[in-house]
Amino acid sequence: MLILTVPFKFDIPSPDDMVSIGLKSSRHLRKDIPGKMVMGDDDLVAEKDTSTDPSSSVKLDELGGNSSSVAANTRNETLILDNELQHLSLERKPKNSKAKIKKPVPVSQYKPEPWMLQGEDQEMPRQLNLAIVGHVDSGKSTLCGRLLHALGRISKKQMHKNEKEAKEKGKGSFAYAWAMDESADERARGITMNVGVAYFDTKNYQVVMLDSPGHKDFVPNMISGVTQADAAVLVVDASLGSFESGMGVNGVGQTKEHSQLIRSFGVENLIVAVNKMDSVEYSAERFNYVKSQLGIFLRSCGYKESAITWVPLSAMENENLVTAASDTRLSSWFHGTCLLEAIDSSAAPHRDVSKPLRLPICDVISSHVLGQVAVCGKVVCGAIRSDSKVLVMPSGELATVKIIERDSSRLSSARAGDNIAIGLQGIDPIHVMSGGVLCHPDYPVSVASSLELKILVLDITVPILPGLQFELHAHHAKVSASLVRIVSLLDQKTGKASARKPRMLTARQAAVVEVRLEREVCVEEFGTLKALGRAFLRSQGST
Repeated sequence: MLILTVPFKFDIPSPDDMVSIGLKSSRHLRKDIPGKMVMGDDDLVAEKDTSTDPSSSVKLDELGGNSSSVAANTRNETLILDNELQHLSLERKPKNSKAKIKKPVPVSQYKPEPWMLQGEDQEMPRQLNLAIVGHVDSGKSTLCGRLLHALGRISKKQMHKNEKEAKEKGKGSFAYAWAMDESADERARGITMNVGVAYFDTKNYQVVMLDSPGHKDFVPNMISGVTQADAAVLVVDASLGSFESGMGVNGVGQTKEHSQLIRSFGVENLIVAVNKMDSVEYSAERFNYVKSQLGIFLRSCGYKESAITWVPLSAMENENLVTAASDTRLSSWFHGTCLLEAIDSSAAPHRDVSKPLRLPICDVISSHVLGQVAVCGKVVCGAIRSDSKVLVMPSGELATVKIIERDSSRLSSARAGDNIAIGLQGIDPIHVMSGGVLCHPDYPVSVASSLELKILVLDITVPILPGLQFELHAHHAKVSASLVRIVSLLDQKTGKASARKPRMLTARQAAVVEVRLEREVCVEEFGTLKALGRAFLRSQGST
C-alpha cells in the first residue's frame, strides 16, 4: 500500500514548513529531465504537467512534506524528504486536449477585483469547516446530533420522531445519530457511510460540521469530505477496550488512520473529544491514560502540543458539550473548556483571495431552487459572485453563475473558505462532475493524466512493483491509476536520491514514482495551491 504521509517529530518544523523550505532551495534541482509536477510527501505532491492549452506546458515545482505516522514504535524515525525532486513536464498532445478555451494568462498577472478585497459579507459570519472524525462506533454522529439539538438546530418535533423510529427498530441509542445519518442504509447498519453536513453558529463562526464515516470501508468518502476541513474534532471512545481497538492494538485502527489523514489535509488545529466518559465513571486516570497514549502518536504525526485541545465529555449524557460539566465526577478535576468553547476558540483559517478562483466540486446536487445544474463545494482560493462566468474543468466548458447559497441563504458573492452551493446555467450537465474544478475563465487550473509523486510506503507484506493498480484521491477526484516506474529511492535522513530505478519498494521506504491515470484530473503544484497539490493512494482498502 502507498501513503503520501510521513512521520515527523513534534519538535521539528511542520510538514507545510518543510514544503516552504524545500521550495526555497529547489533552485538546484537537476535539469536533465524537462519539468514535471511533484506531489509532496505528506500528501503525494501531485506533479505534472501542462496547461489546458496544448501549445504550452506548465512546469510544476516539487512539493513539500506531510505528516503521518507509522506504528508507535517507529515514531522516533524522522523522514525528511527534501527539496531535490526534479521538475518534469509531460506535455499534452493537441489531440488529447478537450478544453475549448483561449490561451491562459500567466497567473502572475492576476489581480483581484476590488469587490473581492472588501470585508466579509456582513449578512453572515465567517465560516469554519469542521471535520468530525474517529474510529467506528466512537460516537461521532451521536455527538453531532446532541450538539445540534442542544443548540436548537434540531426541532423537538424532529427529535421526537427520531426517538420513536429508533425505538421501533430496536436502536433507541441511535436517536441523536439519526440527525446526521438520514439514509435507510445508514440507519439499518447503524454506521455513517457518507459525510453528513450540518450548520451551527458560535460567537466567532458559522460552523460547517462534516460528520465523517469511521468504518474502514468508507474511508474514500471520508477523504472526499474532510479535504474541505479547516479544523477537526477527533472523537475517541474512552471505554475500556474500545480506545485500544481504535488505536489498533492488532494493527492500525481508524483513530490512527484518521489522525494521519486529517494532518495530511493540512489541518493543524485538533480538538480531541474523549467521549463516553460516563462509561468509565468520569475517571481522571482513564482520561490521562488516553491523553498520554494518543498524545505520543499525534505528536509523531506532526501536531504541536499547543495546537491540541483535550476535552473529556459524554455526548449521550450531554456532559461538557455546550456548557461546563455539571456532573461532579467530571467537574471536580477537569477545569478546561467545553467542546463548543473549544470550537469557537479555533484559530481563524487563512483565506486567500489574492489568487484566481478555484472551487473543487464536492458533489453535483439536485435542487429546485438552484436549477437543473447545481454543485456544492468549498472555495479554496479567490472569489465568486452571481452572474459571473466560470470555467468548468477538466471539460473546459464555460457556465454562468446564477445563484449562490450558503446554508440555504442567498448570497451575492462568496470568498475563499466559504462552503457553498451554486446554480449554473449555460452548460450541459454532462460536463459537470464531482472532482471537477470551477475556475476563473482566464486562469484555468492545470490538468494532468500523468504525475510524478513523492511517496512513503507504510507497512506492507508484498513488495510494490511497477504495474501496480490503485486508486488515486486528489481533493474530490477519484481515479484509477497504475505505477509506471520507480524513479528513485530517497534517503530517509537527507531526502536525497539513494538509488536510481530500484526494482521494487518495500515497507517504510520513501521514493519518487511516476504514475499514469485512467483519466485527467485537475491538480496544482503544492507550492502554488496546497489544496489541489495533495493526493492519497489506496489499494485493497488501505491508504
